[in-house]
Amino acid sequence: MSKVEERLAELGITLPQPVAPVANYVPFVRVGSLVHISGQVSLDASGGVRGIIGEEIDLETAKGAARLCGVNLLAQMRAAADGDLDRVARVVKLGGFVQAGPGFFEIPQVVNGASDLMVEAFGDAGRHARSAVGVYRLPMNFSVEVDAVVELS
Repeated sequence: MSKVEERLAELGITLPQPVAPVANYVPFVRVGSLVHISGQVSLDASGGVRGIIGEEIDLETAKGAARLCGVNLLAQMRAAADGDLDRVARVVKLGGFVQAGPGFFEIPQVVNGASDLMVEAFGDAGRHARSAVGVYRLPMNFSVEVDAVVELS
């Protein structure tokens, strides 16, 4: 078990199998030492968090949804790193998409759910550049989607 997975276990996180793409794309692409990971939605074994934040979903639930996206990103990172999360040298960037209602403006706080997890998992190597964007709709009514760029050693 990698050191990162040991940290995740301490946090009570068991990584799922990576989610297969639902359209015409691949889960990640390696370019040199960089890996671009396709957007991961707020999906878990229960079906995940779906709905409009600020209308059907509150801020704390939305942060949890972003954390779920982060867990799914970690699963894709592990696959891209041939099963060894210790090969992740740096989380370079996260892009967060929040299905927000018209009166909801705490979009950065929602995406912190994924950002905080990266720092918990990787320490300073998990600190990253980021975008946090409110959107009208996300695929299959998921509340949050996050993509990532990571550097592998």
